[in-house]
Amino acid sequence: MRPIACIVGSTASGKSDLAQAVALALDGEVVSADSMQVYKRMDIGTGKVLPEQRLVPHHGIDLVEPNEPYSAALFQRYARRTFMLLADAGKRAVLAGGTGFYVRAALDGYEFPAGEQADNPQREAYQAFLETHGPHALWERLRQLDPRSADAIHPHNAKRVIRALEMAHEGVSYADQVSRLKSIPQVVPARIVGLAVDPAVLNERIERRVDRMREAGLVGEVEDLLHHGFRDSLTAPAAIGYKEIVSALEGTISLDEAFDDVKRATRRYAKRQRTWFRRDERIHWIEGTENDQQRMLDEALRVFADEAS
Repeated sequence: MRPIACIVGSTASGKSDLAQAVALALDGEVVSADSMQVYKRMDIGTGKVLPEQRLVPHHGIDLVEPNEPYSAALFQRYARRTFMLLADAGKRAVLAGGTGFYVRAALDGYEFPAGEQADNPQREAYQAFLETHGPHALWERLRQLDPRSADAIHPHNAKRVIRALEMAHEGVSYADQVSRLKSIPQVVPARIVGLAVDPAVLNERIERRVDRMREAGLVGEVEDLLHHGFRDSLTAPAAIGYKEIVSALEGTISLDEAFDDVKRATRRYAKRQRTWFRRDERIHWIEGTENDQQRMLDEALRVFADEAS
């Protein structure tokens, strides 16, 4: 199998456009590594490349309903199966995304405990406990089982607390796994390109992007999701751009305040993405501030052609 051509970067960095250009140049197809784009009917708020905008086939999008659980473990299996299918068809896989953990799951030898899978009764029990007692009580249970892991997770990050609880019951420490992340070997051949954009410029792009989401009908998209029971889903309602609009629709804040909150949360998320990817020494960084599409494509193709090093 030829090395995966991987493109990473923060939200609004331009990685989706570059991924399509690279796929066209290499006779490839795009595999999205985005933890929210796996959900159906969540199109505008997750920034999906819509069907009419796709210049090549895309994978990893619209895999499950918003009320279905999904995880990095499931994505790992999906991505590697897709890589093999594309290789068998003579196509180059172009992995593109901003969810750093999904990228690592696809490429690296990360072994997930059983609790990372779907249809897990223990996860459902903890979810029920969360709904009854709240996030702090859930975090306290983790602190009793694994204090080091509790110290590493914010009490309000219920999804991660539940994952750590599942791991603790299997004799695995979430804190230990996080500390070993840098030493986990790469098992899928890949070359990784990252788009580096000046933070001030990126923030401006995020502002414009959220404004476009509003114009494109994000409020109506959230209303439709609520109509289909989205409010009672597991993970999807926590997505940036959705929870804020839900608050507005429920009368907690105004729509203008909700979209200001979306911009603020997206800027914070982009900063976390930069921090995550900057720790990965395998990434070949390309300057993306000027958004010179041809130059970025040429530089990326040179990296992907340099497969012997």
